Amino acid sequence: MQKINDKIKLLYVEDDDIARENGIEYLENYFENIYEAPDALSALKLYEEVQPDIIITDIQMPKLNGLEFIKRVRQKNKKVQVIVLSAFSDKEYLFAAIELQLVKYLIKPIKEEELENALNLCIESIKNDSSNIVKLKENCNFDIYNQTLIFEDEIVKLRTKELDLLTLLIKNRNRYVTYEEIENFVWSHSVMSKDALKTVMKNLKAKLPKELISNLSGTGYKIDA
Repeated sequence: MQKINDKIKLLYVEDDDIARENGIEYLENYFENIYEAPDALSALKLYEEVQPDIIITDIQMPKLNGLEFIKRVRQKNKKVQVIVLSAFSDKEYLFAAIELQLVKYLIKPIKEEELENALNLCIESIKNDSSNIVKLKENCNFDIYNQTLIFEDEIVKLRTKELDLLTLLIKNRNRYVTYEEIENFVWSHSVMSKDALKTVMKNLKAKLPKELISNLSGTGYKIDA
């Protein structure tokens, strides 16, 4: 990841002084405008002052936790990029990744490669002015970055080919994706048969709202979102 231009502002929230110091030292390799806060209440005040483009925050903090902090930020700003750090992996937090439009939910100890990838996703979204959360229907959302499907308040488990196919259709939504494109992306290392595609598509449709995916005979499939 190359040095980011000085227009991007990053807010780092961590109540552990040593962890925060180490995090700032790492982030200084890539960002020029870094702001730090030892707790969420201080972070809220700092957020109002500097209006950061990216927020990295811990969850477990005194007085106000990281998720409540982000909820308050989201009431005012839907576009700020957010990475959450936590020592715990919990279903509640996975739901929060959708609800609060988190770019990544990273489990401590944080691996440098994972954090760098998450930061690259933030920068990509800032440049493209895009969101990682795609609303498929009123009660159905897909998180492109975290590869998570939420339907009727439940996390839906998808097999590898189902996930690949859904991702491809969403990235090319509102147009028909050809059979050749599907074979090249989903069956990249093998040959796709018509029966195999029908089976994967049938299983995928069963996990999604009805009539979300349409088929044009002889052409391919399209997702209307």
